[in-house]
Amino acid sequence: MEKTNVMRILEQHGVAYTPHTYPHGKEAVDGVQVAQLLSQDPECVYKTLVARGKSGNYFVFDIPVAEELDLKKAAKAVGEKAVELIHVKELLPLTGYVRGGCSPIGMKKPFPVVFHEIAEILPTIMVSAGKIGWQIECDPNELIALVGASTADLIKA
Repeated sequence: MEKTNVMRILEQHGVAYTPHTYPHGKEAVDGVQVAQLLSQDPECVYKTLVARGKSGNYFVFDIPVAEELDLKKAAKAVGEKAVELIHVKELLPLTGYVRGGCSPIGMKKPFPVVFHEIAEILPTIMVSAGKIGWQIECDPNELIALVGASTADLIKA
């Protein structure tokens, strides 16, 4: 099986993971479809979103694929007055990842990462392996520790 940079980073740090692939076209499929294609509970499959704060700093938020990021809660979690999601055209130059293949692991620069708080109590979660069609499943607490993330309530009620 081909390895992505995300997989290599996990291996370098001794984080056990299970790779998963799903069929796709040239465009990303939405996260709920990814969960369905992989026969996973959407609560355990996380999408990675990148936002810019009022300060100009960037932040990474990981939330379950079926949920919507609450921008006010996200801003509070990172100590900003406000945050807004970056435009999709900014994603590749900033992170090194394309839409649908963005992972909290191995971005071009390290940014503060926040996972939705439920991740801590799940046995495993899935995040992108850095490429459309590829996911990794691992212990969320090991992943949170690896990327130096915090957790907070991030989703709209």
